[in-house]
Amino acid sequence: MRRRLGFSLVVLIAVVVATGLFAAPASAQSLDDLRASGAVGERFDGLTEARDPSAAADVLKINAKRKEIYAQRAASQGVPADQVGRVYAQEILQKAPAGTWFLAPDNTWTQK
Repeated sequence: MRRRLGFSLVVLIAVVVATGLFAAPASAQSLDDLRASGAVGERFDGLTEARDPSAAADVLKINAKRKEIYAQRAASQGVPADQVGRVYAQEILQKAPAGTWFLAPDNTWTQK
């Protein structure tokens, strides 16, 4: 079981890298713009969080899309969706531009 789970995670990471991260929100501002302004931060679980109330609607759209992706990947890999989100979060951390805020599991924010 452990070997299968490890293999599944390796495949999942490869899929994340091959498919890119996520589309920009449908609003006028892109995700990178929202991150750069500090209005949106990335979380340890692969979701975004509004650091400014003005970004709440964008965060809802982004997170809905991400949850859909995580659920699909989890079903195809036979792993929990929250585990998929954590794998994506690692990839997001590596690829996010400088200045992006990240929320750790202990609820502390750090800036890249």
